[in-house]
Amino acid sequence: MKKILVTGSLGQIGSELVTKMRSIYGSDNVIATDIRDNGSNVVTEGPFEILDVTDATKMYDLAKKYEVDTIVHLAALLSATAEKKPLLAWNLNMGGLVNALETARELKCQFFTPSSIGAFGPSTPKDQTPQDTIQRPTTMYGVNKVAGELLCDYYFTKFGVDTRGVRFPGLISYVAEPGGGTTDYAVEIYYEAIKNKRFTSYIDKGTYMDMMYMPDALNAIIDLMEADSTKLKHRNAFNITAMSFEPEQLAAEIKKHIPEFEMSYDVDPARQAIAKSWPNSIDPTAAQEEWGFKSEYDLAKMTVDMLEKLKIKLS
Repeated sequence: MKKILVTGSLGQIGSELVTKMRSIYGSDNVIATDIRDNGSNVVTEGPFEILDVTDATKMYDLAKKYEVDTIVHLAALLSATAEKKPLLAWNLNMGGLVNALETARELKCQFFTPSSIGAFGPSTPKDQTPQDTIQRPTTMYGVNKVAGELLCDYYFTKFGVDTRGVRFPGLISYVAEPGGGTTDYAVEIYYEAIKNKRFTSYIDKGTYMDMMYMPDALNAIIDLMEADSTKLKHRNAFNITAMSFEPEQLAAEIKKHIPEFEMSYDVDPARQAIAKSWPNSIDPTAAQEEWGFKSEYDLAKMTVDMLEKLKIKLS
């Protein structure tokens, strides 16, 4: 990667990935794009362009203008939001992906887009979900992700586009606000623990889901994109994970640092149904073997860092 165009740069992943990539590859070599300008460091500390990813012509023109050799396509509607607006999700998630892949094909760019544990469904094995297994999701977001995995495979085999991707678990970060994902309770709980010493979970007790702290997610993207392409067998949908927990375990970890913290439940049937359709834990062996994936943060280490960083942010 030498010159990189990032879509969805002001979202949960992009807002941190752009900053990290600029520190590695140089500020002028990472072109951030988003549908809005929020005046943040992503906008002010390097090239930034307004881009609606459903505008294929503008995407191509920007990639050509900056002579990029890599596209990191992050723009998407997340799971809970996509269920409320399924047609919008299809048009944005799939239309934007096709436009990004076409730009990569025409300009011979390396390409990354994330998939998700949302690509699995109720009939997928729940524990240590294999890399290669049945994928019959019951959400629009999941349908988008499975179709996206297949489409990226197609562009690699049909056109030779160097496509790569991972299946992200729930991502936890202190930088970007929660963005409409089913796993966002695991971000919101830290905010509420600091501000109000209490949290009402919309995910029910005993609901295990895979999670990852954002620093590990960012490293995974960069490590995969820098990996030797000849060693990649599963290009576009590597299982990766760092931890699996349910709400009670997360609350217990927070109570070690904020003893007065209390959690109650008001389960949201829609988001609970999505969560129950996903795995309890997934097997990242393929990513470990093919490009050396590893994670640094477990639940305890992440909680210490999240509380420390958020106390500074919220003060």
